[in-house]
Amino acid sequence: MKGALVFIAVFAIFLLATIAYSELPPGAQIYDSLNLPTTTYQVFDTIPVRTLINALFNGVIFGIVAWLIYTIAHRATKPKAQQQPQQKK
Repeated sequence: MKGALVFIAVFAIFLLATIAYSELPPGAQIYDSLNLPTTTYQVFDTIPVRTLINALFNGVIFGIVAWLIYTIAHRATKPKAQQQPQQKK
C-alpha cells in the first residue's frame, strides 16, 4: 500500500513539474516519436493538450521508476524472519 502512495506522490510532482516546464524529458520525446497531429486545443482554457500528454507520460514513467526503487529498497532492508529449528519427536 505504501508503494501506491509513493507512485501517486511522484506522479503528482512530475505532472505539475511538466505542466510548468513542458519539454521535460522523456515525455516530449515520446510525444514526438508518436507523430501525433499538432493541435491548438487547450484543456481548461489554459493547458495545451501537448503539455498535458507530456505531463501524463512523465508522471507515469517517473512514478513507476520511483515505485520500483521503493519496492526493491523496502524488500532489501526488510528483516528476514529466522526459522525455528524443528524439534525431533
